[in-house]
Amino acid sequence: MNVTKKIMSKHLLAGRLEAGEEIGIRIDQTLTQDATGTVAYLQFEAMNIQKVKTKLSVSYVDHNTLQSGFESADDHKFLQTVATKYGIVFSPAGNGICHQVHLERFAIPGMSLIGSDSHTPTCGGMAMLAFGAGGLDVACAMAGQPFFIAMPKVVKVNLNGRLRDWVSAKDIILELLRTQSVKGGIGKVYEFDGDGVETLSVPERATITNMGTELGATTSIFSSDNITKDFLDKQGRGSCWTRIEADKNASYDEEITINLDTLEPLIAVPHMPDNVKKVKDLEGTKVDQVCVGSCTNSSLSDMLLISEVLKGKKINKNTDLVVSPGSRQIISMLSHSEALFNIVKSGARILESACGPCIGMGQAPKSGGISLRTFNRNFEGRSGTENAQVYLCSPETAIATALTGEITNPIEYFDVKPRIVLPNVFFVDDVQFQFPPIEPSKSEKVIKGPNIKSLDEFSELDNNLTGKIVLKVGDDISTDHILPAGAKILPLRSNLPEISKYTFSLIDKDFASRAMSTPNGVILGGDNYGQGSSREHAALAPRYLGIRVILVKSFARIHLANLINFGLVPLTFNNPSDYAKIKLGDEIKFEDIRNTIKYNGTLFAKTTNKIFKVVYDLTQRQKDTIFAGGLLNWIKSTT
Repeated sequence: MNVTKKIMSKHLLAGRLEAGEEIGIRIDQTLTQDATGTVAYLQFEAMNIQKVKTKLSVSYVDHNTLQSGFESADDHKFLQTVATKYGIVFSPAGNGICHQVHLERFAIPGMSLIGSDSHTPTCGGMAMLAFGAGGLDVACAMAGQPFFIAMPKVVKVNLNGRLRDWVSAKDIILELLRTQSVKGGIGKVYEFDGDGVETLSVPERATITNMGTELGATTSIFSSDNITKDFLDKQGRGSCWTRIEADKNASYDEEITINLDTLEPLIAVPHMPDNVKKVKDLEGTKVDQVCVGSCTNSSLSDMLLISEVLKGKKINKNTDLVVSPGSRQIISMLSHSEALFNIVKSGARILESACGPCIGMGQAPKSGGISLRTFNRNFEGRSGTENAQVYLCSPETAIATALTGEITNPIEYFDVKPRIVLPNVFFVDDVQFQFPPIEPSKSEKVIKGPNIKSLDEFSELDNNLTGKIVLKVGDDISTDHILPAGAKILPLRSNLPEISKYTFSLIDKDFASRAMSTPNGVILGGDNYGQGSSREHAALAPRYLGIRVILVKSFARIHLANLINFGLVPLTFNNPSDYAKIKLGDEIKFEDIRNTIKYNGTLFAKTTNKIFKVVYDLTQRQKDTIFAGGLLNWIKSTT
């Protein structure tokens, strides 16, 4: 067996490990972050369960730490009191980015993890079976329910050889994105093997599994070997280690090979992570801002490298450099040496250990500015500046660029790469974590500020739907397009009526009002609809506005699950060319839709000028969820 199936087989509760089959997996751990967590815990609270049933659940505050109003602070207090009441570990603002901190302090090889953040597969760098999911799926896992997914194909990625100086793990995943695209990983797990794996540290592996999400992958995973053990030993968690490796005769559905010896610095240009070029081909491009950090590249080794490179140097006067260490642990270790001094003295700005610029929470570039970031996404407008040009690159390329003020190939600019020596033991201080009492506190009062609104109960699916096309969009629509991030909108995540007003605001500012005034609205889309983050608000908000059907060429995995969880009907074109024959404002009818889906019949959509076949691919569980008006309704009806 391969690593993926070894771990899955030990967690399998329903289904068969055959590609395409729906399977139910037992979940050991969950994580949430504050932008998605408030709604997830409101959903968990509605289930009337006294205590979480996972081995570990952690609530992190790392997204909405820019407290420009009362809303975010109110959410944080809610999350803190919910954690105490239901047996959840609470990680407060400033303690670090959820994926980096979880990798350091809680990730365990061979365990399963889901998180209400699409980059939860970061912990696949430590051989965890880790999935991004919608908040409602996380709430269900905390209630002891299986996590349901379609069994993915397992793709073996052979990493052969060794990276050259100034080429890094970020370049490996950028190369994979270059060849496979943001749609290439849909329905797949990427499992990394080959002699090059043993040259990569756990944080480097985590960089790759983190950004595997941008491939559309179900998850990504490495084996657990001596490198894994060394990392856990340094964290004082060596007793958690177990060896997990693929059998020598393990089978895979596909194989890909990347020769590390010949890889060179790469960069994703605006506005998509798979729009990858060679750094040397863009040299000389003036850059206004460089950002180092995020859950992709904020490890201790990343920070120590830029410190060594910046030692005794000054950043270019025309380029801002901002640095975000990934956790309080990393900041503590940097401050115990001259490493932090080197970064500060160079002219760089040190930001809080939080997501920050990655989700548009501060550090928006100037109008039309060019920003190089060691992050994982460069969707248009995500930075907070609509016309900014955001590039994604390695820390090596980023720091060379910060020094010169223009895109610079680190191989050509630097001499020998400094050797980074990590301490034998990391500085471990868990004092900021708030661990819950062994028994839940029945007297604990959950505090809800005025911005926190309970969720409405949605209606069941009618048998006949007549609506209008209220929006028509193209390929690769991301959850950022559907419901933007940023300092203005993120604090409204716990207030569905307010945040819904911003739905598709980057594409069509009139969408929300038009949808609200159009019963049974239908959204038309292209391929890979809903790519990007796990934010269930991208399904919740359209549902709140009255959308009942999403008709597209193809869906991204997490968003598809979120649509079903909130009772929207996800349909695809039987003939993709029909997409071009429908326009905004067309009336569209789905007659006998409930009975047709129930009995696996052929479903047709009728517009003024055309009748065409549409396709649904739903399990019985998913059908029942949609019929009930959403997963919460279905759970209540079956318990």
